[in-house]
Amino acid sequence: MPTPEDLSPLAEDMTAWRRDFHRHPELGFEEARTAGIVADLLRQWGITVEAGIGVTGVVGTLTGSRGSSGGNRAIGLRADMDALAMPEMTGAAYASTVPNTMHACGHDGHTATLLGAARWLAANRDRFGGTVHFIFQPAEESLGGAARMVKEGLFDRFPVDAVYGMHNLPGLPVGTIAVPKGAVLASSDTWEVTFRGAGVHGARPHLGTDAPLAAAQFIAALPMIVAREIDPLQAAVLSVGHMAAGARRAPNVIPSEVFLCGTARAFNEAVRSHLEARLVEVANGIAATCRVQAEPRYIRRISPTINRAEQAAVAVRAARSAVGDAMTLDDHPPLTPGEDFSEFLAARPGAYVWLGTGDPAHPEGFHHNPHFDFNDAALPHGAAFWCALVEQELA
Repeated sequence: MPTPEDLSPLAEDMTAWRRDFHRHPELGFEEARTAGIVADLLRQWGITVEAGIGVTGVVGTLTGSRGSSGGNRAIGLRADMDALAMPEMTGAAYASTVPNTMHACGHDGHTATLLGAARWLAANRDRFGGTVHFIFQPAEESLGGAARMVKEGLFDRFPVDAVYGMHNLPGLPVGTIAVPKGAVLASSDTWEVTFRGAGVHGARPHLGTDAPLAAAQFIAALPMIVAREIDPLQAAVLSVGHMAAGARRAPNVIPSEVFLCGTARAFNEAVRSHLEARLVEVANGIAATCRVQAEPRYIRRISPTINRAEQAAVAVRAARSAVGDAMTLDDHPPLTPGEDFSEFLAARPGAYVWLGTGDPAHPEGFHHNPHFDFNDAALPHGAAFWCALVEQELA
């Protein structure tokens, strides 16, 4: 099985690709430059390419030449390409040249890692049989890129028996591959509640109905749902992210309307559904108590990312072959961010793994932070894992 040492001759190129993508970040469904470079490189290596799947998505297809009983088997490997709408503060020589846009989650590294694996596998296709589809996905950051690709027939056009994803994880030793058992990442949903009352002079509250008071009671009740209705061995999050009411220059007016919105997270569908139902019930109940109207809305966005046991076991074996037992973790605690790779797992069996990138260079340099930067030292490890996984699945 290939190791990071086998992939090290490509480290310089992977680093150059990664830093170029970092210098020229593109937001979701706008990754035209990135997708063009990806497609051109894949074609140079003799890989069949189809572009424009899910607006800017790219799929490269490579069939091994090694005869085997699994020669008709196919797998998908996914990397996301989009950046975030935020300014960069890394001070790196290759820092973003696009205002208020940066690769603050490491998708530049994911793309470069999968490109390195594709190049190595194209030059060593005699080491596996069957087919591998390299899936370069747009718009992972909350815009539904995975769902768009699936809706446009990704797995009908490129059938796979299993699909795999990888994401960098700062804080995990460089080059470590961690494969969670079961839940990997939480669902990521948005909720909104508008409370409407009868606005009135703040000195005469008895003449109106108090929407801000209802909103305050609702905010205070949210932790109760999690703390007293969810099994302590489970996990859930209900957080308020935005409030809007009244006018700063009119503190003597009780406003007639308050708008709240926030996020909800869960690791399974039962808890997710409970949060949805109870948020609506609590909003309506408090509104009735306060004699105002409530308009709650729960928007399901991203399902929980949950590994299948069979594919997780395959990923662990591939990791041990690539980076060794000491740098392989056969489990990892679930994390509460969301990831739309769950859309792929809803359509096909698969697994999602973490690639350790070590301690960040800056104390605040974790995901979605202006100081974040992908650690290029992890590139050969991630690419070696991908290559070992292909040989493992398509032996």
